[in-house]
Amino acid sequence: MNQGKILVVDDDSQMRASLTHLLESAGYSVAVAGDGAEGLMALQANQPDAILSDVRMPGMNGLEFQTKVRDIGSVPVVLISAHGDIPMAVGALQDGAYSFVEKPFGPRRLLGILKNAVRMKRLLDNTEMLQDRLVELANLERVLIGNSPHIIATRDQIFDFAASPANVLILGDTGTGKELVARALHDLGRAPTAPFVAVNCATIPPDRFEETVFGSVTGGNGLLGDADGGTLFLDELGSMPFETQSKLLRAIETKKYQRVGEAAMRQVELRVVSAGSGEILQAVTDKTFREDLLFRLNTLVITLPNLADRGEDVLLLFRHYVDRLSTIYAVTVPDLTPDDIATLLSYHWPGNVREVQNVAERRVLAQKRGGGSVRRAITLQSIAQTVPETLREAVAAFEREVISRALRNEDGRMDEVAAVLGIGRRTLNEKIVKLGLDKDALLSE
Repeated sequence: MNQGKILVVDDDSQMRASLTHLLESAGYSVAVAGDGAEGLMALQANQPDAILSDVRMPGMNGLEFQTKVRDIGSVPVVLISAHGDIPMAVGALQDGAYSFVEKPFGPRRLLGILKNAVRMKRLLDNTEMLQDRLVELANLERVLIGNSPHIIATRDQIFDFAASPANVLILGDTGTGKELVARALHDLGRAPTAPFVAVNCATIPPDRFEETVFGSVTGGNGLLGDADGGTLFLDELGSMPFETQSKLLRAIETKKYQRVGEAAMRQVELRVVSAGSGEILQAVTDKTFREDLLFRLNTLVITLPNLADRGEDVLLLFRHYVDRLSTIYAVTVPDLTPDDIATLLSYHWPGNVREVQNVAERRVLAQKRGGGSVRRAITLQSIAQTVPETLREAVAAFEREVISRALRNEDGRMDEVAAVLGIGRRTLNEKIVKLGLDKDALLSE
């Protein structure tokens, strides 16, 4: 069993050979360098757990080398010193060296010192990793904002699943943050610097799907090749053509695939994170999605809650986006009025978190113009979702939506509705008739 990696830095080739034999016999892997400058290059290339360096070397001596190592990172340095170098070695200890051994040294004592040095290095690495994970968890809370039991459980799942190489299926409606979760699983995982390749299956033409995923002789690596060593995120999973599903399943099972037009097999190592709505389960029932592929993709499952099920989380989300967007647009952060709060909590948020962000941006832009409200921002959001083809239809749709909402918000009190809309009572009556609005039906919704 490998006990760790030791970098030996000594200008004496016989001493390097002797130390290499001793360390390898004790289970260490060894890298060697003939002087301090070479040692610094070997440090970068080999990332050792500990360094064993002579003090007296031509050019850069062991003390200078140790100081430069300290500036680069936290690898412990053990110095080998002759008797006359002991005061110098003691000074090096005060300057950050881990320990020193005096020549001639006993092999058991040297190995004991190196064992403790490697153990300390690994403890430091684990501590740094834990600190990084804690910071990442804090960042995750900023991505998945909220205090509801649903979202707390989801954050815990993400943090737990990130450490696993198993494939993950994320289920959730539009706007719930599926790609954010996929990115968090990657960033919190074992290889955050590896590729993260995201694709929306619904945006790939069916006749180009296989070439896009597997690549081709003329078109390059494809998604699998690009994501090798990292994470492939497949959004809108249910949109994948049925005829491609068996080939993807085989690639996941065997970790091998072929580019279109190429006979040779290519090796691939990656984690597949996929996302879709609950309709993917119906697709399996309808035989439009392969059950065996789903079983390969849903080793771990995260189900994202709709915002309507998260209670007062909407207030935290809205305030988060408003604060951030106010900084971007350089405007004063708008206050949340009682009506704003009531509107945020009573609205059903069909677009989930994405819709909150859009509404927050409209509210901030209105603040920049000197007015606005959450109710008005939601109205504009709803109108923007369906834009008719002609200008006349667009104007009619706009008026119909605005008047309908005003009627509902003011409980049908016509004077108040007219005042909110900034028009006369007679004009309001004419528009209701012209637009074919049923006041009683609107109020009963």
